[in-house]
Amino acid sequence: MRIEEIKLPDLNCGVCGYRSCSEFSNGLKVNPQLIERCIHLTPENTEENISKHSCKGSPQRGDLTWKDSLDRDIDFYLEHFPEDPGPREIIIPHNPMITRELEVKKGDILIGRPLGMSCGCPITHCGIAMDVEPRTGVIVWCVTGPLNPRQGNYKDLGYYIAEGYEGMVKNTRTEIKIGMRYFFQPLMCMLQWRHSGLVNFINKTPNGFQIRLEGLWIG
Repeated sequence: MRIEEIKLPDLNCGVCGYRSCSEFSNGLKVNPQLIERCIHLTPENTEENISKHSCKGSPQRGDLTWKDSLDRDIDFYLEHFPEDPGPREIIIPHNPMITRELEVKKGDILIGRPLGMSCGCPITHCGIAMDVEPRTGVIVWCVTGPLNPRQGNYKDLGYYIAEGYEGMVKNTRTEIKIGMRYFFQPLMCMLQWRHSGLVNFINKTPNGFQIRLEGLWIG
């Protein structure tokens, strides 16, 4: 398959070192060997596998497989709010004092890894602080790719607990009810793995359902 025929996943995760998949595509035209940097493409780069691991923006219902990358069933896709730079996650460091010790404030670039029963994701998360509660140590941040930490200063939270997600649901194959637990996939998840969470807030909008999920785990 020729480089120009390869369909990138449009996740804009930044792992390849480029700000977006579009910029990465331009880099491939100059140096095709860069394709090895994309962790979302299989070594074979076949149309079948690329299609399976791709997720473009807000997918249409007919294009959805309702499966994660490990072929596990999901109920809906969770997208981030259009005004946010990435998925909104409510977290607390394993040592809540770190929030005060690092003087974390809105707009700070942060890194950390969700550890233990709350999530157990093997990927170090990077993001931008949106709201900070110094008394309890709770931080609301928008998870982005690793490009921002690479370009400048950041604060390392170490291990943290993922307490909840907030976002939009535009594509679902089941009715979402408050108080029910669902399997879902964050649309921008780098691993495209299934998550589980209990819905404790729903707000219907013209663009979909705004929801909040707590009691998170992966699998």
